Amino acid sequence: MPLVGFGLWKVTKSSCADTVYDAIKAGYRLFDGAGDYGNEKEAGEGVRRAIQDGLVKREDLFITSKLWNTFHAHDHVKSLSKKQLDLWGIDYFDLFLVHFPIALKFVDPAHRYPPEWFGDDGKVHLQNTPMQETWGAMEELVDEGRAKNIGLSNCNGSLILDVLRYARIQPSVLQVELHPYLTQQPLVNLTKTLGIAITAYSSFGPQGYFELDMDKNAPSLLSHDTINAIATKHKKTTAQVVLRWATQRGIAVIPKSNHVERLAQNLSCSSFDLEEEELKTISALNINLRLNDPADIDPRLAIFA
Repeated sequence: MPLVGFGLWKVTKSSCADTVYDAIKAGYRLFDGAGDYGNEKEAGEGVRRAIQDGLVKREDLFITSKLWNTFHAHDHVKSLSKKQLDLWGIDYFDLFLVHFPIALKFVDPAHRYPPEWFGDDGKVHLQNTPMQETWGAMEELVDEGRAKNIGLSNCNGSLILDVLRYARIQPSVLQVELHPYLTQQPLVNLTKTLGIAITAYSSFGPQGYFELDMDKNAPSLLSHDTINAIATKHKKTTAQVVLRWATQRGIAVIPKSNHVERLAQNLSCSSFDLEEEELKTISALNINLRLNDPADIDPRLAIFA
């Protein structure tokens, strides 16, 4: 799995195919998608065009997707993974993740897809599907060649340890919100000890949440005095510094940008090294600020409580 990839969250359908194509042209090989993002078909079109034009072969790419909460039952894992592969127009995912450790009532994709968090009545409907059932079906995807690797997302340590008690195939990757305002160091230490790779999303902290009015009034990391000073010293952008803070410690990142110049800058974030003291200084910005918390939707979804 490449250390720097391209995240497809909030990439609009109308521009997604071109964005993916441009990202491949810029050198990106890891693409992080999800059924919930609603743009898998368009992302697949960008991939297909890049392959047709000879920019890459399928095996050059590392494509990640995620199983949504309404499809945790065994048979739904199987059928929805097939649907998602068909949307992408590919035969297998390099990595398939359980998006959240939350099982919601099934919504027929023919009725609404992606189903998001709510039923037709606008309410959250939980479903009693244990993670053991979901994980067993995920393992079958590996057996059948639909997924090369499987993993978890938005899970805390206790749940990871529980999955390992019954897992026939260990989670390869854990994807979580991780940035200088939410360093999650104990979780990072645990995954390292267990041999599970970690991918950070929302690497720029509140940056991706401003337009959603979900930034919780947190100041921008990309204009923070501490980050600015380090960026100036290294003659790099603040975004490159924040990304390097993660990648230098072996944490994969999946930033997104609609600007070709920033695409290239983000991809080259591993072209320099931060000093150990600078890494510590950035980590000291931690305020345990979690921006993506399902408990904000419904208190019964407090998976990080």
